[in-house]
Amino acid sequence: MTFLNRKDILWIAVLALLLLVVFPVALDAFRLNLFGKYLTYGFVVLGLVLCWGDAGILSLGQGVFFGLGGYCMAMYLKLQASTPEATKIQSTPGIPDFMDWNQITELPWMWQPFHSLVFTVLAVPLVPMLLALIIGVAMFTRRVGGTYFAIITQAVAAILTILIIGQQGYTGGVNGITDLRTLEGWDIRPDSAKTVLYFVNAGLLLGCLLMAQFIRRSKLGRILVAMRDKEDRVRFSGYDVAHFKVFVFCFAAALAGIGGAMFT
Repeated sequence: MTFLNRKDILWIAVLALLLLVVFPVALDAFRLNLFGKYLTYGFVVLGLVLCWGDAGILSLGQGVFFGLGGYCMAMYLKLQASTPEATKIQSTPGIPDFMDWNQITELPWMWQPFHSLVFTVLAVPLVPMLLALIIGVAMFTRRVGGTYFAIITQAVAAILTILIIGQQGYTGGVNGITDLRTLEGWDIRPDSAKTVLYFVNAGLLLGCLLMAQFIRRSKLGRILVAMRDKEDRVRFSGYDVAHFKVFVFCFAAALAGIGGAMFT
């Protein structure tokens, strides 16, 4: 079975033409940036296509992974904007403003690694994948699925929402992390910078689309569909269904994390 057939190549080429040529020409800077925000949800959709559409795993917690990826990138960008010079009017210069408002006097340990762009880029997909791995191993090895798994993922989303909002001094609370200005000294606020980020976003989405299509066309993709239709038959054929479920769930989480980072 080929990676892409002629029909796939045609619709992906049309999509690339629309995203990379037509929309940038037809839309003004404001609407292009807004459309780019909408595109970030496409990463979540790709994950759901694999996770739910192909493998039959209904996850109601993909927003958690989207948010974790977004927080990883936002933490890095906030530290970029929180230099001692930029925050010299605070009680404690060099930390994010919302921490100073909440009387925190030292940057928490979990924020320290996000001074590094390399660490942040790695954390964007890996942190959501780690949480997905923990949930997946705990659930799928015990053959928890269907409605029960969906409810559990929804519960995880509710728990993390309460936790993040409650820890305002460390997360920004209900307001989140705001006032993001620079990326390695590059001002990301002008329209020209937002246009560049739009193309990065569109390029990443097309790349992830190709990866997802590769999985769907591969033997792995056929096994995922078989699991969705007749899970017991796949298990009796000698395949470890739990491993495949964990993989696709983690992959979907990574895609959502990338989308969250680009949304930020």
